[in-house]
Amino acid sequence: MNTISEDKLNSVKLEAKLFYNQIGSVECPYLKELVRFNEDGFGHLLSKSWNRGRSSVEQYTRLKILPKVIEVIKNSHTLQEYNEIEIIVRQKTNYRWAKKLKTVKYYVFIALLVKHNFRLKIVIKQIEGGKPFFWSVYPAWKIVKDGKGNKKKIFYTGNLEED
Repeated sequence: MNTISEDKLNSVKLEAKLFYNQIGSVECPYLKELVRFNEDGFGHLLSKSWNRGRSSVEQYTRLKILPKVIEVIKNSHTLQEYNEIEIIVRQKTNYRWAKKLKTVKYYVFIALLVKHNFRLKIVIKQIEGGKPFFWSVYPAWKIVKDGKGNKKKIFYTGNLEED
């Protein structure tokens, strides 16, 4: 799948947005608290950062697997990956946007979906002083080479802020 029609992508976006807006929050056994589903998480499914969008194929794939996220978070008792970094974060304080250096934690949970024959990675993000929220979901694919020796594009780079 190299391209997705604009109509097909827009249809999936609308369906995913309606689903996402109804979630609210989900209890995570590992974190022992609620994981919120805010605008940041949905926006991250569509863009790597505020000025770098994702391809239509990446968006489509992430939006289609979004419903699996709820079940995985509800059943996540074991953390598979963790990262903690200090980065500049844009936050709204007193009705104004400000940039501040904050410690950001990334919790990664992996699920093997046997029926569909792929692994799924879910990233939960927590900014210093805040509650954990859904950040990303993507298939945990490996880099593979095609018949000509070219590497096929993957959605996972190892950078949890952008993935």
